[in-house]
Amino acid sequence: MSDLRTSPMRLVWAIALPAMLTNIATALFGLADMWTIGRLGDASAQGSVELGAKLMFGLLNAFNFLRSGTIALIAQASGRGDAQLQAGTLARALGVSLAIGLLLLAAMPLIVPIGLDLLEAKGALRQGAADYVAIRYWSGPIWLANCVLVGWMIGRRRVRAVLMVEVSANIAHIALDLALVLGFGLGISGVAAATFLSETLKCALLAALVFRQPEARQAITAARHRLTWSGAALRPLFAINRDLFLRTALLTVALLLLARGGAQQGPVILAANGILFQLFMLGTLILDGFESAAQVLCAESVGAQDRARFRAVLRAAMIAGGAAAVALSLIGLTAGAPLTGLFSTDPAVIDAAARDSLWLAVLPLAGFASFVFDGVFVGAGWTRAMLGTMIAAMILYVALLALAHPLGNAGLWLAFSVFYLARGLFQFLVLPRLTNRSFNPAATRP
Repeated sequence: MSDLRTSPMRLVWAIALPAMLTNIATALFGLADMWTIGRLGDASAQGSVELGAKLMFGLLNAFNFLRSGTIALIAQASGRGDAQLQAGTLARALGVSLAIGLLLLAAMPLIVPIGLDLLEAKGALRQGAADYVAIRYWSGPIWLANCVLVGWMIGRRRVRAVLMVEVSANIAHIALDLALVLGFGLGISGVAAATFLSETLKCALLAALVFRQPEARQAITAARHRLTWSGAALRPLFAINRDLFLRTALLTVALLLLARGGAQQGPVILAANGILFQLFMLGTLILDGFESAAQVLCAESVGAQDRARFRAVLRAAMIAGGAAAVALSLIGLTAGAPLTGLFSTDPAVIDAAARDSLWLAVLPLAGFASFVFDGVFVGAGWTRAMLGTMIAAMILYVALLALAHPLGNAGLWLAFSVFYLARGLFQFLVLPRLTNRSFNPAATRP
């Protein structure tokens, strides 16, 4: 890690590029579902998959802290060279994911109808979304375990291995989509089954890779020790995960408000917004590669108490992330409308999506700084401050949703864009104070 002072950009890209490709592969899950169901030319079916996927995304994404928290704690332990702490962290994170998964399964009869009510799903849309969720929901515990396993791999800079797993799972997912939906005519249920099966395959591949490593095998032994589950050992995991859970819950609410706003405008706008959202997610998952790089490298810098390294990583990640955002914005500006047309055969849906495709150019520029800062804040352990900035941005977002309501769907996407811009701005404002607090000047290297 000593080469960071001379080539911070190289190290950022060494993690960001494979993470970016991994995230693109992840996004293909949703894009493949949307494209496959779109071949049926049924706006109601496409809207049902969109609502069902949003419900599952909102529910499970609230627990994405398992991935981020594991990355931060593993990278910090790696920066200190503590193999025993890495093993204990893996055992504790998998234990927490199992407990959450079992609770979600027990609460399924309550969560599904409440979630559909919150999304204002009615009639055929509600029935189709319920059919989707009835199958997809059972993959929840597997998805949670995957978060921990991916977090372990990224925290140890094994990002290329994660990429290979994602590509393999995606190939299987696309093949299953085509076979179950278009081949066997299973429609909405086929889309859900394809996701369930591919998530299971992904978990098996990740587990095989993770437990080949000595530190991970030590986690099996650590899980049997009482000290692994002591309050002192669990406190760092719960402290970082508590703040990340609340922050992710707020982000999930923001995304559900976007879906709800589309549902209120009918199945055509809902389906069109679903296409735009999937393309937006593709762009954000590309930018998330720089979040992963910032998170790992900043966590190592904090673990090593190296302020110069920390600053170099932050600068390089922000420059690289900004350049990627400009490229994504240009793609959205020039090719946004044609891209949206690939995901439906319904003329009304295609027209609606093309009409609002300009937001695909706006969102990357509005959001890239918040993605990089998220990685910095989580890696450095500033999760309470990140939660505070999220609350401030969320208040602004809700206010803008009300004020921009007369603008229709354009007002919905405007409020969503400002939400991301505000998150980055608020994080920037508190960054100097947090940096000074985290690094002891006497320990800072020149």
